[in-house]
Amino acid sequence: MHVAGLSQSRIVQIERDILGKNNSYAADNRARFAAAGTLALNLVSSPGSGKTSLLVRAITDLKDKFPIAVIEGDQQTANDAERIRASGAPAIQINTGKGCHLDAHMIGHAFGQLPPLAQGVLFIENVGNLVCPAAFDLGEAHKVVVLSVTEGEDKPLKYPDMFAAADLMLINKVDLLPHLDFDLASCIEYARRINPKIAVLTLSARSGEGLPAFYAWIEKRLAEARGAAKAAE
Repeated sequence: MHVAGLSQSRIVQIERDILGKNNSYAADNRARFAAAGTLALNLVSSPGSGKTSLLVRAITDLKDKFPIAVIEGDQQTANDAERIRASGAPAIQINTGKGCHLDAHMIGHAFGQLPPLAQGVLFIENVGNLVCPAAFDLGEAHKVVVLSVTEGEDKPLKYPDMFAAADLMLINKVDLLPHLDFDLASCIEYARRINPKIAVLTLSARSGEGLPAFYAWIEKRLAEARGAAKAAE
């Protein structure tokens, strides 16, 4: 990065200061989530991958099993938060303006405005962007990267930092595979080339294909969060 009037070392120092402050807020968030037995998931993707549709479907299917709340991140509008509320979960909208990502301070402030979420799941829908959100820890337990089959299968190679940071990759819109030239096997291989430990699930928020496996993944990690909170009492 080059900024007029600033040396490279000064730019690096500014970046370190920003990330260091963010990480302090993230640690506070993580402690709050852990104490409450709350599983926080940071959903990241390009715009149009289907994150919001996936959340609406998941909330509809899971809201009677455990408490759910959502923090929505977009540059403008409250459209996605309104969709989430209509599905039956409380949601806080964060508009970042020209900002390209959510940060930990935003999440801590928004979490305090939500109803109590002990023993439940907090979904954080980050701003649509596969670059900036990779660098910012929000205090979440897991980053979940959503990639749709309408995108190129080489996305993991183009945006390696995001796939390296994620614990789970959801390949969405698989109901469209018969109509597209998307190489599913190559996409998975590319993601695991970047991050050998990444888990991969294929699904369709529209048809419901693959959703039970995603729900099982969530419930297993929620049980772990609840167990850790109980053990810490």
